[in-house]
This record gives sequence, C-alpha cells and structure tokens, in this order.
Amino acid sequence: MPRFTAFLLLLALLLALTACGQTPASAPPAEDPAPSAQDPAPPEEPEPEPEPGPYEILDPTVMPAGGSRDGVAYAAWDGIVEHLFFHPVVAYPELAFDGDSEADGIDDYMVTVGEYIKILQSVYERGYVLVDIGDVWSETEGEDGQPKMVRNTLYLPEGKKPLILSYDDTNYYPYMLENGFAYKLIIGDDGKIASWGKSPEGAEVVSRDLDAIPVLDKFVEEHPDFSPFGAKGCLSLTGYEGILGYRTSTDTKEWDETKEAARQREREAVKPIVEELKRTGWTFGSHTWGHIRLSGDTRSMESIQADTERWYDEVGSLVGETDILFYPHGERPDGNDWTKTGPIFQYLQSTGFRVFCSVGTESFSFVKKDISAVICDRLHPDGITLRRSRDLYLQFYDARDIMDVASRPQREILWEREEMA
Repeated sequence: MPRFTAFLLLLALLLALTACGQTPASAPPAEDPAPSAQDPAPPEEPEPEPEPGPYEILDPTVMPAGGSRDGVAYAAWDGIVEHLFFHPVVAYPELAFDGDSEADGIDDYMVTVGEYIKILQSVYERGYVLVDIGDVWSETEGEDGQPKMVRNTLYLPEGKKPLILSYDDTNYYPYMLENGFAYKLIIGDDGKIASWGKSPEGAEVVSRDLDAIPVLDKFVEEHPDFSPFGAKGCLSLTGYEGILGYRTSTDTKEWDETKEAARQREREAVKPIVEELKRTGWTFGSHTWGHIRLSGDTRSMESIQADTERWYDEVGSLVGETDILFYPHGERPDGNDWTKTGPIFQYLQSTGFRVFCSVGTESFSFVKKDISAVICDRLHPDGITLRRSRDLYLQFYDARDIMDVASRPQREILWEREEMA
C-alpha cells in the first residue's frame, strides 16, 4: 500500500509539470521546427552588379612632375604622330570568305581578328604607344584674336613613339551579321565591354576575343605600357543603321509609334555601353550620318547640312560632343581641303568639327591658316594594303608575318609576285 501511494504521488507530479508547460530535465530542449517540403525556400540574394575597376586617363601634353612617372623617364615629342585605322574585324573567316557577293569587299577592307592581334603586338614591340587624337591638337587664340588650331608637344616615355588608332563604321551593319562579324557590343558579366554575336553553328557567343574593341581593351590590360595615358582609340560612327549594334536610327520612309518605341529602347540600351567606352579611354567621331560623299560633286549643300544635323540629333545626342570628322570614302570636302577652304568645309567647321581625317599613304597632317582646323591622313591596314603595300607598312609590321593567306580568298599578292620577278 505505501508503494502504491508513492507511485500515485509521482504520477500526479508529472501531470502537474506537463500542465504548467514545463519539460522534464531529461527531455531535449525545444527547437524551431525543420521546414517541411511544402514551405517556400527563402529568397536568394541577387547577385551584385560587377563594380567597374578604376581607370586612369592622363594628359600627354603635361610633363610628369620631375620628368618621370612610375620610374619611367619622359621626353618631349614633336615628330610625326602616326595614325592607323581599321574597319570592323572579321571574327569568323569561314563566314566572311565563303565566296558570296560580299567576300571580296570584306577581303579588301577588313582584317581578321587574328591579323589584328598580330598588328597590335607588332606596333607594341616596335615602341609605339597609344595617344588620343583629341590630345594631339588643340584650339587657342591667335595674335589677331581669332581661334586657331595648334599642334601640341607630347611628353612620352623615352624611346616611345605616338600612335593614334581609329575605327570606321563601328555600327555593326546588318549585312555584316551573316558574314562573320560580331553583332553588337555589350557589358559582360565581369562589367567589361564584350561582343555579342553568333558562331557559325548559330550559338550565341559573348566574348572579348572576337571584336576589335574588347581585343584592344584586353591587350592594354596585359600590356599597360602600350597605353601610358589610358588612351584607346576613336570610334568613327555613321547613324543610318544605328550605333554599336543598337538600332537607334529613324527611317524617314516609314515610321510609327511602335517603331519609335523600339528605337527609344535601343537608345536606352546603348547608353551604358557608350559611358563605359568613354570611361575606359575610347572617344567618338563623326563619319557622317549616311556615309555620304562630301566633295560636293554628288551632294548639294542642303543635303550635307541635313545629314550633319541628323548625325548630331541621332548620334551626337548619345555619344556627346566631338570635334573629329572622318571623311567617308576618304573624299575631301569641296574636292580639295589642302589648298582651299570651300563652302562645305566652312559649314562643317562651323558646326564644331576641328580635326578632319581622310585616308592616305602616310600620317600627313596640316594646320590650316585661314580657318581653325586641322586636316590629316591616316593609313589603313586591310586586305588591300596587306596584298599590295607591304613596304609602306614595314615601320608598323611586315605583311608577310600578319596576313592569314590560308583563310583569305586566293587572290594575287603583289609583293609575292615582285619577289618572284
């Protein structure tokens, strides 16, 4: 009987503890319940946008304090500033040189990405360093109180020579898309400029190795002494099929609200590309809106004015101010801008252009005396000069080492014939 009474007392105590919400000391402490399969997963934190690395742009017209920077001595340069220009580079030769109606034209006016990289390596090894075209000349006031252009003294690392690079038609025209070129510029996952396009098999490709602009960016990253001032190149833009692969242009033949809305979306999409290019040493120039001839033989003054205004409206509004004009087809305003300043040249200068670039066989430049302007020529690495003008480019590279003969159409190479004679 006493044992049974003790048992009843213990049972009553346990029931009292349970009723009070207490747990016997021997029980494990309560924990939050494990989520069941039906509970929604916690939202993932979004990946942070990549922060662009710092990029320093310096003024080559100012001698570094003490005459040196980062242990490198600098010296004044008043000699020739060489200028090479490229059209868009061929990413996939098998598409570019496939025997269709575009193949010979691409062979004449373009280089492949492999050839382009070899040219960059060659000019680097020959002691050239990049300078911005906008730093070579500047406008000042003459003794008569009128504005005039002057050639600036550049201060370069000792033993180095200045080189301007420019790139015509950086628009990614639709005809190029099926002929082995990149489709557009984008900002990649790493926050850097890259190209977007499609492989010969139709797969989407984002790369920094298939387009002239990101290729140069990478080259400068790997060889920072190639660009001691942060300069890259000047992008020469038309406007009639948009810029940088974005269809930012209007069509005067047929237009409606839907097309205008699409154009505005393209304009917004290209703005961060433009800003990143400018931040990392790229500049912009006009190639006219419609890639028009400026001699006046086939164009009226009124049509040239309309084209210029349209360039400022559709392209200048995106890339900002520029005083650089690259002549389409290398054709000079009024037929001759060296010895005369005709009405077309005067008009173009009045809109803000000061540096006028044509095409020639040497990096010629001339500061005009009767108007605040500079005219200059630039050389053109491409299929024509690789085949025909080896000697003119030996200071930069040897075409024998550059030309991808196996990929290009089997057309005559002039210097090979001369060597066999």
